[in-house]
Amino acid sequence: MSFCFRGLLQSVPTHGVGAGLGALEGIVMEIVVTFALVYTVYATAADPKKGSLGTIAPIAIGFIVGANILAAGPFSGGSMNPARSFGPSVVSGDLSQIWIYWVGPLVGGGLAGLIYGDVFIGSYQEVETCEIRV
Repeated sequence: MSFCFRGLLQSVPTHGVGAGLGALEGIVMEIVVTFALVYTVYATAADPKKGSLGTIAPIAIGFIVGANILAAGPFSGGSMNPARSFGPSVVSGDLSQIWIYWVGPLVGGGLAGLIYGDVFIGSYQEVETCEIRV
């Protein structure tokens, strides 16, 4: 959709699935890229046993966002964030595919949180402490 501002024709960039792709493919792509992003955040920034790995968290998260955009851009736009897709869709007035960008990231992020939280963080055993009595 376009709008005219001071005589200039402008278009609002919105996310949408690529030509020849259906909604299911868009959802799967958004699930995969959001899963990768949230998993990376957990592994580098949120894991309590990460040790010195936490120092690379900003660069690792930045790289995964860039890689996800490059990988998913032609297929689904690589949103990874419902708010990133919702704003331009509201401004353009085209809300026809916005549900893809809510379902995909919410499912992908939830799966990454459950898997990393249950498999890695949940598997840490607490070290038993001994009391020394004098």
